[in-house]
Amino acid sequence: MLRWLAFLFGLWAAPVAAANCREMAFDGADYTICTVDLQADDLRLFLNDDSGKPIGQFTTLERAVGPLAFAMNAGMYHPDRRPVGLFIENGVEKARLVTAAGPGNFGMLPNGVFCIEDGRAQVLETLRYAANPPACRFATQSGPMLVIDGALHPRFLPDSTSRNIRNGVGTTDDGRTAYFAISRQPVTFHAFGRLFRDGLGVKQALYLDGRISRLWAPEIGRRDGGLQLGPIVAVVGDQPAAQVDQPVSGR
Repeated sequence: MLRWLAFLFGLWAAPVAAANCREMAFDGADYTICTVDLQADDLRLFLNDDSGKPIGQFTTLERAVGPLAFAMNAGMYHPDRRPVGLFIENGVEKARLVTAAGPGNFGMLPNGVFCIEDGRAQVLETLRYAANPPACRFATQSGPMLVIDGALHPRFLPDSTSRNIRNGVGTTDDGRTAYFAISRQPVTFHAFGRLFRDGLGVKQALYLDGRISRLWAPEIGRRDGGLQLGPIVAVVGDQPAAQVDQPVSGR
């Protein structure tokens, strides 16, 4: 009897994974913000399935690992969906760090690394990471940095005409909380950086991508499909709102 009661209590006490996604208006634009508690939520990065084939879609990932409380594209990738820069999965480096400047948003230095450790996560500027790599269980490199030590990327212009749907991640100083954001309308880099710095109050934030930005957040009824993705970041766990068999748009 006592053993049965202990089992029931364990079920009751077990935390339910949730990314606490919400809508947020900031400076005339609308965003979806998902907050992840690194000491409570199982946050991981994914790229390929067991056969080495890119996972590509949130629905495919969910069929492989079970319900997802949250998922988002997590970095830039080549046409064959290999990561452009550093990628670490389960402590194994799958792609190397890139420190040189290059074309496109990724090469607009400074860029950075999102690193998931045990119970914490951090965004690090790439050269800072290279000088003293932390023990990342998972990591993805992308660029540009949005916020570096509380300052916006030096190349962001307030009057820029370059607008896009954008997604990114920022982390708190103690590493316990990660904020993932995706814009609901096209925004500039300057506006997106200010969201993290001034709207969410973080000193380190990293751009993940633009045109292909996608979000899986069952608790608010969002299940994006579409383009095949490269790296994916997800909170894995029991999420009753997730409906595995619900069709989504995609190809």
